[in-house]
Amino acid sequence: MFKNKTIALSLVLLLAVSVLFTVTGKVNAWWIFGGDDKKDEKAYIQIKGSDTIVNLAQTLAENYMGDNPNVSISVTGGGSGTGIKALINGTVDIADASRVMKDKEIKMAENNGIDVYRIVLAMDGLSVVTNENNPVKNLSIEDLGAIFRGEITNWKEVGGADQPITLYGRQNSSGTFVYFRDNVLKGEYSASMNRMNGNAQIVEAVKADKSAIGYVGIGYAAKDGKAVAGLNVMNVNGATPLDPKNVKNGSYPLARPLNQYINGKPSGAILKFLKYELSEKGEALAIEEGFYPVTPEFQKVNKENIN
Repeated sequence: MFKNKTIALSLVLLLAVSVLFTVTGKVNAWWIFGGDDKKDEKAYIQIKGSDTIVNLAQTLAENYMGDNPNVSISVTGGGSGTGIKALINGTVDIADASRVMKDKEIKMAENNGIDVYRIVLAMDGLSVVTNENNPVKNLSIEDLGAIFRGEITNWKEVGGADQPITLYGRQNSSGTFVYFRDNVLKGEYSASMNRMNGNAQIVEAVKADKSAIGYVGIGYAAKDGKAVAGLNVMNVNGATPLDPKNVKNGSYPLARPLNQYINGKPSGAILKFLKYELSEKGEALAIEEGFYPVTPEFQKVNKENIN
């Protein structure tokens, strides 16, 4: 009797699977056994790179995980170069970079079977900062280059007090180090520049040093559209990064995209997270962190790489 019931139950289950396959073209085990295996799928995403982006990426990750408890996201800094190297080596899912990947880096990635795709997360107005007591409020790109190359060494040469200029910058693994060198110095940094590990270290050093000048992401230099206490955010070529319009229209010369690089056209959990970052909610979080919305130019890049 028991054997006959077992056979009958098996036939019912087989019939259910056959009907479901006919209707949908695939078998979904959850329909039969009462559990949604897709809903229970877990994902782990690893993000590494830019110190400028790390706080924003952490905020986005924490908010996303709050809404998606089956997704775990690890965010670490170390500099753009570190993140890009990890992507090339296939040891990270998303590389944060405050600069664009170099052609030779993309070639190295291709040689390792990595198909590089780029996403622009937000816009930054890279900020030149001095101590709040410094009377100099505007510098040209040319003067900035001369200062960080060590050719201008005293504030009196650019209309300030008669005191030596103390330079604060980043380590060479930093994307910001590379960006500032390539777009402002167009040469090499002065050997006297203090090379700091991150934006926060530069901010604290400049606050404490009346002769200081440094460069940091706008998210570290300003809050609610105003310079953080202890800092003066310089105008460059007469334009301030504190006004979002100057970043959007390009009149602020150090406006730059903040990038994320991935291996291949995104799909699955990574695609969902990237879409969240670029959603209205993600954009609002970027603005809260002091950065600016992606401009139309880079929205096109995102549209091409994320359907």
